[in-house]
Amino acid sequence: MAKQSTSLHSGWTLRLAGGEAAAGRLTNEAVPARVPGCVHADLLAAGLIPDPYEGLNELEVAWVGRADWRYETALAAAPAGFERTDLVFDGLDTVARVLLDGEELGRTRNMHRSYRFDVTGRVREGSVLSVLFTSAYTEAEAQQERLGARPNAYAEPFNFVRKMAASFGWDWGPTLVTAGIWRPVRLESWSTARLAQVRPLVTVTGGTGSGDGRIEAHVELERTETGAGRELTLTIEAGGQTATQTVPAGAGSAVAALEIPAPDLWWPRGHGGQPLYECAVVLSDATTGQVLDTWRRRVGFRTIELDRNQDEHGTAFTFRVNGRPIFARGVNWIPDDALPARLTPERYRHRLTQAAEAGVDLVRVWGGGIYEDHAFYDACDELGLMVWQDFLFACAAYPEEQPLRGEVEAEARENVVRLAPHPSLVLWNGNNENLWGFRDWGWERELAGASWGEGYYLGLLPRVVADLDPTRPYQAGSPWSGSWDRHPNDPAHGPSHFWEVWNRRDYSGYLDDVPRFAAEFGWQAPPAHATLREWLGDDQLDAASPAMLHHQKAEDGNGKLNRGLAHHFTAPAGFDHWHYLTQVNQARAIATGVAHWRSHWPLCAGTVVWQLNDCWPVTSWAAVDGQARPKPLYYELRRLYADRLLTFQHRDDARVLAVDNQSPEPWRGSALVRRLRADGTALAEERVPFDVPARTVALLPLTVAEFKDASEELLVAEADGLRDVVLGRPDKDFAYPAPDLDLRLDPSGDTLGVVITARAFVRDLLLQADRLAPGAVADRGLVTLLPGETVTITVTGLDARGSDEAEVRSALFSVNAAEEAARP
Repeated sequence: MAKQSTSLHSGWTLRLAGGEAAAGRLTNEAVPARVPGCVHADLLAAGLIPDPYEGLNELEVAWVGRADWRYETALAAAPAGFERTDLVFDGLDTVARVLLDGEELGRTRNMHRSYRFDVTGRVREGSVLSVLFTSAYTEAEAQQERLGARPNAYAEPFNFVRKMAASFGWDWGPTLVTAGIWRPVRLESWSTARLAQVRPLVTVTGGTGSGDGRIEAHVELERTETGAGRELTLTIEAGGQTATQTVPAGAGSAVAALEIPAPDLWWPRGHGGQPLYECAVVLSDATTGQVLDTWRRRVGFRTIELDRNQDEHGTAFTFRVNGRPIFARGVNWIPDDALPARLTPERYRHRLTQAAEAGVDLVRVWGGGIYEDHAFYDACDELGLMVWQDFLFACAAYPEEQPLRGEVEAEARENVVRLAPHPSLVLWNGNNENLWGFRDWGWERELAGASWGEGYYLGLLPRVVADLDPTRPYQAGSPWSGSWDRHPNDPAHGPSHFWEVWNRRDYSGYLDDVPRFAAEFGWQAPPAHATLREWLGDDQLDAASPAMLHHQKAEDGNGKLNRGLAHHFTAPAGFDHWHYLTQVNQARAIATGVAHWRSHWPLCAGTVVWQLNDCWPVTSWAAVDGQARPKPLYYELRRLYADRLLTFQHRDDARVLAVDNQSPEPWRGSALVRRLRADGTALAEERVPFDVPARTVALLPLTVAEFKDASEELLVAEADGLRDVVLGRPDKDFAYPAPDLDLRLDPSGDTLGVVITARAFVRDLLLQADRLAPGAVADRGLVTLLPGETVTITVTGLDARGSDEAEVRSALFSVNAAEEAARP
């Protein structure tokens, strides 16, 4: 008979099983448990803990992560007629004992692996399945005691246990050390043989993306005792083609290859389509023809190379897809919920669609999180989002002794195979910042020769990738210059991270470097106003309130925000202007870096903004806050990551106009460049013609770029609906007129059109739609208007009939108004 799968997701209970931290907080009475799920979510659903995202509640639930927990359910009898029955857990978080009717089946210590236990003949009607979770702290601290301390960016022992590092807190995330059956669990019943592993290597012959396709299905088999001597048949089907391979009796592995003539190629978004091919691998009994097991996934055909050639500028880091060099328009991805068991395919789809609609074509899955669910990678496959996948090491020294080394290898091998079918996956990366940390953060002295992870990044992991997935490149780390002969974070060599700008400088510091690839850089801002009200409360809407400070996890985060503002603005008058200006500063900071680095294509081959998303309501570097509300940065990314971008730049101390054309067609036209007074008076102008080939950048010299009276003048460049504006002085020193705006409201059902006409120059006008209604969203972010110009902002997600002009005006912000309010 064909393999039969029976999910075990119902009837579970949860109860406290120990831990001093839980004393007096909870009885050991059973509560309903959701599987897949986690302890925090179950306790929250039962009303036994407050929501840890709200106010200061994170502190109130800290004991949960220090406690031990017991999951339990009663089973039905296993299906009859099969030779073998396995109990399969796709994910256990993290340190657990698995028992069936009180007898131990095995122990686990890795969140990032699956587990399989032979329970043949042991599952009867009413059998009790128990999973006993020991606090991850207990395991981590025991290993730390045994192996000795290792350097760590945070005062938590996450580097001693194979668990999502961010569970232990980060500079954007809460400390919520989870436990639970966080991925599906099932019984698998089978006979004769099963597909233990299917690893498809998908290639395009010729290596340039223009030939025939080939799928090599590398299969590992498991047989029953009676199936050991049977001949099997392996069939692979895709693209209307079929190939069959005989598997000799006793063989434990096989390879079935299939040729697909001239397949349609998968491309990143903006470069072509994303055709996907259903692929099936079927295992049958060669004698009877009975189907025993079937594996199905979608695959895509494309070539991926990483150009790391040496040149006169250093070492390149350029993705080539189907032979085409690509400027990567990327974002960093963190787990989208601090309780990752709550993530759903719909939530993945929504967040990744937000990324695609902002022009993103690359998502880096950061190494302090998880290997995401297939639903994440499926969405990336369909949306044309390239995936840079970190192995799960971040910001710490990781011991290489057993049992951790064995866990790391097993985890890496399983996940490389698991994710191999996805065409969106374009890079395996060994770690986040650990090679850099060893060189620059005092680790070498502190370690005094102890292991710290180098053997993983430069030895074990590249061997695993070469063995299991030779179709994709491997990078030892980010940042990493390729050699210990160079500084690990040398911008001239490989991917670089830029954090000194946020930590200690103004964002103009981005202009000091031209990296080969900017893999991490970011600037903070608080979440949307409605998010703050929902999770902190109206009485906490102050930058220095206890709840605001608790939801600011970065070291001296508010100090850095305020120092960043001081470079550009007068100290804001009140919370509302502070909230607005910090969001403006975030958008401007990222715009400064991205536009500068894009203008240096192909020398610089990509930018990956830190970060796309948040895992809870928090002041952070995210473009989309923890409640899925876009910040002004999100809308700015739509401009910065569009195929065509027009910006003022500098070359050799002269201002130039960068005409950046990443579209597949030539861009021909002319730019109007004007020098204006703030009252709209034209002082000088010129027409600058351009003819920019596809996927290139032109730098145009200017004659009207010098200011005469800088405190009252601005430069404006326009072409084909695109615009860039530069002031002669920082905002705090600029002679802004009062923000004189005419409004007209056009309500229609759940849509409100806000028609705004500027009677004066208005800088970075923003309608905070969530102030009108919590679910309201505007179709644009920051808008700069010249005198006499009109813009229509469309707001959805509210009852537009109830809107009035006074309410809308109260939700409008501009730099003009902020400066006016701040000045005596």
